[in-house]
Amino acid sequence: MKQSFKTGFSFGLTSGVITTLGLMAGLHTGTHSRLAVIGGIVTIAVADALSDALGIHIAEESKNNGVVSEIWESTIATFVAKFLIAMTFAAPVLLLPLEDAMTVSMVWGLSLLAVLSYLLARAQQISAWKVIAEHVVIGVSVIAITHYVGDLIYTTLS
Repeated sequence: MKQSFKTGFSFGLTSGVITTLGLMAGLHTGTHSRLAVIGGIVTIAVADALSDALGIHIAEESKNNGVVSEIWESTIATFVAKFLIAMTFAAPVLLLPLEDAMTVSMVWGLSLLAVLSYLLARAQQISAWKVIAEHVVIGVSVIAITHYVGDLIYTTLS
């Protein structure tokens, strides 16, 4: 796989998982509303995917050494990966009771992160467990923090 696609895919997948799970945790705790959680997922899938794609685009341009076609490949790969990954979280929310959907989504997202981490570690020929643990702990931390932020907002404003 070309480096430009790897860059966009790995960034988009990671951002898609972390941002979507964080938003879901906060919205679920703060609202307990399926509509709010679905609205958040779709918003992340569109607006944040476009934002991240532009961010990668500008970051790649700032290196002043990229081939224009490769910069666009990273841009498009970031958008597609972020959009598709974020949208996968909509299925459990639409098909399951909200509490169950949240559990399934957390397992799904952290599993995606673990698989990506494993593949990255293998490519770098380093210990996979250390990389997986580091990335999953960060993911769980984001979920926990946004859960408590949602809870704080709920208790403060209701």
